[in-house]
Amino acid sequence: MGPERCLALGGLLALAGLLEARLVRQEEAGFGECDRFFYAGTPPAGPAAAAHVRICQRSEGAERFATLYSTQHRIPVYSAFRAARPAPLGAEPRGLVEPQIDDPNSSLEEVTDEAEAVRSVNKLGSNQALNADFLGSDYRTGQLYPFSLSSDPHSATFTLTNAAPMTPSFQERWYVNLNSLMERALTPQCGSGDDLYIITGAVPSDLKVKDRVSIPEFVWLAACCAVPAGGWAMGFVKHTGDREVIEDVMLRDLEKLLPFPLQLFQNNCGETDQDTEKMKKILEVVNQVQDEERRLDSERGSGTLSGMRGARSALPPPETSGEGSSLLGRLLGFVATPLIKLCQLIYYLAFGILKYTVYVLWYVTKQVINGLESCLYRLGSATITYFLTIGEELGSIPWKVLKVTVRITRAVLRILCCLLKVVCRVVGVPVRVLVDVATFPVYTIGAVPIVCRDIAMGLGGILSLLFDTAFGTMGGLFQVIFTVCKRVGYKITFDNPGEL
Repeated sequence: MGPERCLALGGLLALAGLLEARLVRQEEAGFGECDRFFYAGTPPAGPAAAAHVRICQRSEGAERFATLYSTQHRIPVYSAFRAARPAPLGAEPRGLVEPQIDDPNSSLEEVTDEAEAVRSVNKLGSNQALNADFLGSDYRTGQLYPFSLSSDPHSATFTLTNAAPMTPSFQERWYVNLNSLMERALTPQCGSGDDLYIITGAVPSDLKVKDRVSIPEFVWLAACCAVPAGGWAMGFVKHTGDREVIEDVMLRDLEKLLPFPLQLFQNNCGETDQDTEKMKKILEVVNQVQDEERRLDSERGSGTLSGMRGARSALPPPETSGEGSSLLGRLLGFVATPLIKLCQLIYYLAFGILKYTVYVLWYVTKQVINGLESCLYRLGSATITYFLTIGEELGSIPWKVLKVTVRITRAVLRILCCLLKVVCRVVGVPVRVLVDVATFPVYTIGAVPIVCRDIAMGLGGILSLLFDTAFGTMGGLFQVIFTVCKRVGYKITFDNPGEL
C-alpha cells in the first residue's frame, strides 16, 4: 500500500472519529462544546441508558442547543438551551434529520434535510423519526425547543431529534404557553436573561404513531436562573389532553414525575439562595396564563355549541302540503313564532348571564384563593423565619450562659485572690509579733550562756587589767626608785671617790 493511500485512509479514520465524537452514549459525561447550555456546565445527572444518545445540535459550524435523544422511543428525552431570543424572520419549517444517529460513518456532520440524507446515509430512520412517520396521521412534529424561542437563523430547531408527536391543538397551546412564560415570567425575572437555563422534555406513553414514534404522555419545562443573590428554579408540566392547562411544580416534584431518576440542575440550581419574591411573581403570571387558557377553552366550547345551534336553526322547516294548511294554522304560526323567538332570546340571555356569572364567581374565587395562598405563604414564611430565629437564639443561649458563667467564675476567683492577699497582709503583722514573742524565751535562754561567758570574759579582762595595772604601777615605781637610787648612788660615788 502506497504512502498516499495510507494518508487517505488515516484521514478517513480521523474524520470518522470526529463525527462519532459528536454523538456519545449516556454513560459518557458531557455534551462537549454544548455543555455551556447547562447550569454550571453540568448536564443532568442520572443513570446510564444504552438507548440514549447525547447530541450537540450544530448549524453552520456553531453550537445551537443540546439534546438527549431516545433511539428506543424516537423522541427526545430533553433539549437544553439558554435564554430565549426573538426568532429570525423568513425561516420556513422543514424536517431535518441527524445523519450520524443512524450512520456514524456518515460524512454529513450537521443536521440536514431528509431528502439529502436519503442518498448518503445508510439505514436512515433505524434509530430516529422521519417525516414519513407523521404523514397521514393526526400528529405534527412538536418542537421541545420551539423555533419561536431560537435566535438561530439556520433553523436547527427544526431537526426531528428535537420533536415529539403532538396534535395540532396541543402543539399550538404548547407553543403559546412557552412563549407566554418566557416573555412574561421567566426572562423578566432573571435580569437580562443571559443567566437563564432552560430544559424542555417529553415523557413517552405506551401509544405510538405508526408503531414507531412514541406519543408523549406529558411534556415539561425546567428553568434555572443563576443570577447571583437572586436566582430561582421552577418546573412546569403540561399533559397532552386537549383540556389540560400548564401546571407549575417544584423542581424536586418535577424530577419525581420523570420515568427515571434525574437531577436536572447541579445542586438544584443553588436552592439554598433562591429568591422567593421573584418566584411568587412568576407564579402570578402562571396563574394568569392558566386563566387565559381556561377562558380560551370556554370560548371555544361555547363557540362550538353556538355553531351547532345556529346550524340546527338554519335547517329548513319541514314542508307541508298546500292541502293541509289552513288559516288557523298560519295564524297560530304567526302568533307562536315571536313567542318562540322570545323564549330563545330569554334562554340565550339566561345562559349568557349564568355563564358570565360563573366566570365572575370563578375569577373572584380564584383571586380569593390566590390571596389566601399568598397570605398563607407569607404567614408560613414569617412563621418559619420566626421559629428559625427563636431556634437560633435558643441554641445560642447555652453558649452565652457558658461564656457568662466562665466570666463570672474568673471574676470571683480574682476577687478571692485579692481577698486572700489582703488577709495575708493584714494577718502577717500579728503573726510576726506572735512568732517573735514565742521565740523570745528560746532566744533568751539561748543567750544566757553567751551572756555569762561574755560577763566572765569581761570580769577576767577586768581582773587582768587590774593585775596589769598593779604590776605596771609597781614596776614603774620600782623603776623610778631604782633610777633615782642609781642616780643618787653615782652622785655619792662621784663626790666621794676616796671613800669608795
